[in-house]
Amino acid sequence: MTMQPAIPAQTGKSPARVRLRPTMQSDIDFVLTLERDPANLPFITPWERTQHEAAIRFPDFRHFVIEGGRDFEQAGFLILIGCRSPHQAIELKRLVVRDKGQGVGRAALRVAKRLAFDDLGAHRFWLDVRTHNIRALGLYDTEGFVREGTLRECVQGAQGRFDSLAVMSLLKHEFDSRRKLGLELPR
Repeated sequence: MTMQPAIPAQTGKSPARVRLRPTMQSDIDFVLTLERDPANLPFITPWERTQHEAAIRFPDFRHFVIEGGRDFEQAGFLILIGCRSPHQAIELKRLVVRDKGQGVGRAALRVAKRLAFDDLGAHRFWLDVRTHNIRALGLYDTEGFVREGTLRECVQGAQGRFDSLAVMSLLKHEFDSRRKLGLELPR
């Protein structure tokens, strides 16, 4: 897969520029460091190194490093699953950024949506997010995802408590409508 072009995304400060490039073996330490960052642990279930290595190689997955800023430094990573699904349902499995509140996550999500619908032929782009992750819920809501339901207390979180997951999705016709309104990246 080729590197995605740099995309500006408007934020309250200045446009965030990001691009996605396929994750390489040499990026795994960066990915693992982000996953194990105390700021991210309450919201994700970290993978083992071997899971990331497999995701890089498995054709149904797309594992990307998010590059951003003036020099396109490593800014995060994202994982798509179901890229060869006969049901045309692609899951945003993971989106983690290093510096929060800079527009990098929103910009990367917009590139991922364009990739899912335009390049991979998705009919449905979906995700699940822990219901206490208010920042992510707000992002996905403002980016057109519809909350479909809640998987109650289905993953074990911190201190042994069980967290619920909100299931959200965006359908191709919804994405197309948003694009016509100028809310999505052009083709």
